[in-house]
Amino acid sequence: MTTRDWIALGVSYVYAGGLLFLAEAVRRWRGYPQDFTRKIVHIGAGMWVFGVLALFDTWYIGIIPFATFIFINYILWRYKVLGAMDAEDSTPGTVYFALAITILFVAFWRTDSPSDRGYIAAAGTMAMTWGDSMASLLGRRFGRHKYTVLGSTRSFEGSAAMLVASTLAMFLTLLLVPGSALSPLSAPLGAGMALTAAFAGALVATVAEAVSPAGTDNLSVPLLAGAMIFLVLVLSGM
Repeated sequence: MTTRDWIALGVSYVYAGGLLFLAEAVRRWRGYPQDFTRKIVHIGAGMWVFGVLALFDTWYIGIIPFATFIFINYILWRYKVLGAMDAEDSTPGTVYFALAITILFVAFWRTDSPSDRGYIAAAGTMAMTWGDSMASLLGRRFGRHKYTVLGSTRSFEGSAAMLVASTLAMFLTLLLVPGSALSPLSAPLGAGMALTAAFAGALVATVAEAVSPAGTDNLSVPLLAGAMIFLVLVLSGM
């Protein structure tokens, strides 16, 4: 464990604490509903995967913040500590999201190896960070055509937003991260391959979001999106 790892751990927890404080402050100051402030935390937490890729020297140390927030988020959800995150009827979605990110980074991130595929973990996270967030926000605002699968009701407008946002977020991740300072030992994928993998992952993520019972999409969407991207790359010989 390096000095840089220690600093990165400190920065990660300060960032997470600041994000929770900001969401709660916005809720109390402006009176925004819990659904809105929860999305602030959701997007802010998801985007921090790039901070983790940038700051840590050792991959298994970098996973610690994700893993600890499985338990922290459970306590926050179980006892409804923050109104910005959890209402009385909210699901443990934040717990599932932290668990999904942890699994993805354990599976794919290797800071010291040419086999590093941390960009897949980041891309899978983006499917939930931006895809699900846009599906929820735009679906609530513009969703007029509803459908129900396995007891979960969604809108076609929200699912379309999920597909577009997921594809774009994952495409940019797969295009820009491999071979960059965030993943220097991995080979760039190229625009065509990045788009193909992103679109395949987005299709799977959109279906997963549509059929997953409330809250469990936080687990199924990133894991299945990441698995599909990995499968596409392997089948393409990359």
